[in-house]
Amino acid sequence: VLHLAAQEGSVEDLELQDVLKVGYKGIKCVESGGPEPGVGCAGRGVITSINFLEENGAYDDVDYVSYDVLGDVVCGGFAMPIR
Repeated sequence: VLHLAAQEGSVEDLELQDVLKVGYKGIKCVESGGPEPGVGCAGRGVITSINFLEENGAYDDVDYVSYDVLGDVVCGGFAMPIR
């Protein structure tokens, strides 16, 4: 999400189909991405991606959601649970 948003200018310039891929048995997958190490806050990137997905209906008609995120809390981005 963040890589494509940087190329396009912002997340507002993206469409859901640009970032969401559907695979085996209809499983939906999105890679949020993040800043270069030491440059920005990965937690902010995850929040930006999740907000984009929510606003564009990625969670509609989904039974389960699984997140694979860094265990890193350097900038505090993962100190609070994702709502």
